[in-house]
Amino acid sequence: MRLWKPLAALLALALTTTGWVVYQHDYAIDETRVEIGDLRAVLARPDTGDRHGLVVFVHGDGPVDATHDTFYRPLWEAFARAGYASLSWDKPGVAGAPGNWLHQTMADRADEVRRALAWARARPDIDPDRIGLWGASQAGWVMPAVAADTEVAFVIAVGTAVNWLRQGRYHLLADLPEGETPEAALARRDRRLDLLRRKASFEEYQAATDDKDMTPDRWRFVLANYKSDATTDLSRVKAPVLLLLGERDRNVDIAETEDTYRRLVPDLEVHRYPNATHGLTKDTNDFILTATAIAAPRAVFVPGVLDDQVRFLKGVR
Repeated sequence: MRLWKPLAALLALALTTTGWVVYQHDYAIDETRVEIGDLRAVLARPDTGDRHGLVVFVHGDGPVDATHDTFYRPLWEAFARAGYASLSWDKPGVAGAPGNWLHQTMADRADEVRRALAWARARPDIDPDRIGLWGASQAGWVMPAVAADTEVAFVIAVGTAVNWLRQGRYHLLADLPEGETPEAALARRDRRLDLLRRKASFEEYQAATDDKDMTPDRWRFVLANYKSDATTDLSRVKAPVLLLLGERDRNVDIAETEDTYRRLVPDLEVHRYPNATHGLTKDTNDFILTATAIAAPRAVFVPGVLDDQVRFLKGVR
């Protein structure tokens, strides 16, 4: 009998915690699986109303599924508050989708987005005058190309880079391997750039470097895309752009990104967030970030990130 109260307390805590986690992952959106040709997508609509604007999601690097392992859902819910549905798809080869995303160029990815925009404009539940793009990181080489030649109502750019090679150099120096000097890292980079310029085979790359993480498909992807630069496309973007930057970004030189966007994009709003990472999450250790994502996923973003995007979307005309 003496164990009853402690056990009851633990059980109550477990049930309360489980209930809280379930509640935190219950989003005020209606998700539907859709197919757009060979794209396997999710359309997340507000749970009220019958005609909405649309935010088309453009992924960053990596094998990303339509929900980005649920990371997108707090964004989808926030956008639904502004009267917008969200559309996102599994990258080719991810979650059973056909193809291989590592066989794509940035132009291929831009074509995917254009197909998705055409599909959305034909739907009676989507307002064709309120369709725009949201994208992070590598999407910075995709969205400007689309917005430069396809009508969109807005662009939301999160930690986007401008030039592939300069971005790689910045990231290398911002996140140096332990014990390596900047001089050694840059010398290693120069050797790999020489291999790129010579269009070396994967076997040549493997023999010339100690890079154990590179795969044949990844080398093919880098060869196809390492000349990417958004400058020309950005100069042709007329839609309003919201640029969101984390001041603890170790992937992208946010100073260069902000300067380039300010020079080239006429209708621009910029927000910088202290203590925010590349993905605008809190700059903390992986354990705390994972625990937050499980227990309170809306709180993984630094304060203001969701609200600033909602205000921007509500202002789109």
